Amino acid sequence: MRILTYTVTPEDAGRAVRSVVPRRFSLGTHAYRRLKVLGGIRVNGETARADRILAAGDVIELLLPSDEAHAPDAATAPAGPPSFIRYLDEDMLIVAKGAPLATLPARHIRTGTLREQLIAMLGADAETFGYHPVNRLDKGTSGLMAVARHAYAQRLLGAQLHTGSFVREYVAVTEGVPPEASGTIDAPIARLSAGAKRGVREDGQRAVTHYRVEQEKNSRALVRLRLETGRTHQIRVHLAHIGCPICGDYLYGTELPALGGRFALHSAALSCTQPVTGKRIRLDEPVPGALLALLDG
Repeated sequence: MRILTYTVTPEDAGRAVRSVVPRRFSLGTHAYRRLKVLGGIRVNGETARADRILAAGDVIELLLPSDEAHAPDAATAPAGPPSFIRYLDEDMLIVAKGAPLATLPARHIRTGTLREQLIAMLGADAETFGYHPVNRLDKGTSGLMAVARHAYAQRLLGAQLHTGSFVREYVAVTEGVPPEASGTIDAPIARLSAGAKRGVREDGQRAVTHYRVEQEKNSRALVRLRLETGRTHQIRVHLAHIGCPICGDYLYGTELPALGGRFALHSAALSCTQPVTGKRIRLDEPVPGALLALLDG
């Protein structure tokens, strides 16, 4: 069981548990009510009522239920082939997702997801395994992706998204070369129809992508990108918008059967703050050779 603690400060003295706990632990209404019902809020070792008045120095403990705190130790990851888990602790993990591989089940994808692979690798219980993707990757995108192990961590990591605390860098191989060696694409994105496809449209949501061309060859480019916002299909839409769709992108460009159902987009770097300890985490993941080979034609 994951236990989180907070020592009441003079600022919070005289306030009720119901006022302090959601604010200090960044809990949503549902998560707070669930903990209260389960008896998961303690003050100085005793189960606390919501109306209990707190004093400076009181120690509040949150006992996260097992279905939100199940987090096998990193040592339990099986030996053998290299793991795709790049970071693992009680609150979160970062994986190098393969492609094509779905992050979550969908209407046409019921099995063979990243969640199932993690359960098998960690020897976890499928019923209680905590799995809360933070920066979701499309099925056809490979690379680094953060997953919270319980709802509390998900809430804090989610608050970091699209800030300087949670930085994502991608590498893409494009058909065509961007007009400038580096630049910013600031173009609003909207859903174009009832399907999955998006496009640049004036009434869309603001979307900003920064890019830098790292290599040009055979009318293709290796481009490094950093997201300022996080719209669905943002990089894919923005690169297609400037006339340089991602190689193999079957939705916004032309499918390449040789890529086996994926496209040439890779989450190459991720940095964030561990939501409970405050530790900074920075990881890099090499670009798959199959993508780099696209530059040779």
